[in-house]
Amino acid sequence: MLQVLRRSVRFSNEARPDGQPFSRSLHDPDREAGADRQTVDADRSMTRELDMAKTWFITGASRGFGREWSIGALERGDQVAATARDLSTLDDLVERFGDSLLPIRLDVTDRSADFAAVAKAHDRFGRLDVVVNNAGYGQFGLVEELSENEARAQFETNFFGSLWVTQAALPILRAQGGGHLLQVSSIGGISAFADVGMYNASKWALEGLSQALAQEVGGFGIKVTLIEPGGYSTDWGGASGRHATPLADYKELHESAARRRASLGASPGDPTATTEAILRIVDAEDPPLRIFLGEGPMAIAAADYESRLATWREWEHVSVAAHAKRS
Repeated sequence: MLQVLRRSVRFSNEARPDGQPFSRSLHDPDREAGADRQTVDADRSMTRELDMAKTWFITGASRGFGREWSIGALERGDQVAATARDLSTLDDLVERFGDSLLPIRLDVTDRSADFAAVAKAHDRFGRLDVVVNNAGYGQFGLVEELSENEARAQFETNFFGSLWVTQAALPILRAQGGGHLLQVSSIGGISAFADVGMYNASKWALEGLSQALAQEVGGFGIKVTLIEPGGYSTDWGGASGRHATPLADYKELHESAARRRASLGASPGDPTATTEAILRIVDAEDPPLRIFLGEGPMAIAAADYESRLATWREWEHVSVAAHAKRS
C-alpha cells in the first residue's frame, strides 16, 4: 500500500491516508497565508515521507548485518524483501512489521531461485530501490589445506550468489531508471590474511566485478557501493564459519593466526551501529563506490597500499624495461 501511495500522491483533492484532503497547491496564496497553513505543512511532510520510502531486497537477512539493516529500513517505513535459508528466523519480524516485510526462502547459490526471488519481490512491491548482496560466510584454512569442495563452495556463495542476484536485479533497475546495489565485501576484500585466503579471494573477486559494474550501469542511473566492514560481532567466524582440516606442519602458523584473530576481535564493532551508516549511504545523492565500516579498516588499508606503492616504485625500472618498444 505504501508503494502505491508513494508513486501516486499529488497535491489535489484526493484524500490523505489520515482521511483529510490534500491541499490543492503548495503555492496557493489562500492556503499559504490562511488558517489552513498547518494543513499545507502536513501535506508537504506526508508527501516527502512517502516520496522517500524505499523498497529493499536483502540477502542473508536471518542474522548479522542483513537482519540489522532490514530492521533499520522497516523501522523508518521502507519495505523489505528479506531472504534467508530458514524463514523461521524472520518470524518475529513478520509479526512486528506485517506486510511491509516479504520473507523469501533462498539459497543464493541457486541461480534460478535467485531470479525467482527477485521477481517475487518486484511483483509484490512494484519496484526495487536498494539491492543488498549480504549473504556469505567465512571459510577458514590455509591454502594447502583447502579441499576442492570447500574452495568452490566459498565462491558459490560469496561471489556467484552476489553475481546471480545482481544479474536478476539489473533489468528491473534499468527499466525503472535507477537503483542502488550494495555489495557486502570486507576489509578482507582489499587486503589478505593467512588462514582466510579463500575468503579473501571471493571478496577480491566481488570487488573487481563491482568496480567494473559501476562503470557499466552508471549511465542508467544505477549506483554501486562496496561495503567493507572490519571486525564485528556477527556470526561470520562462529557457527556460520567453516574450517578446513588443519595440517600438522602448519601448527605454529595456525596458532599465530588464532592470536591475530583474537587481537582483532578484542573490541568488535556492534552490527546495530552500522544501520545508520547504511541508511545514509542509500539516501545519499552521490554515494561512494567503496566505504569502510568500523575503526580498524583504514589503518590496515593505508599500510597495505603504502607497501604496494613502495614495492611497485622500487621495481618500476624493471617494469618499464619489460615494455620493450618495437623498432
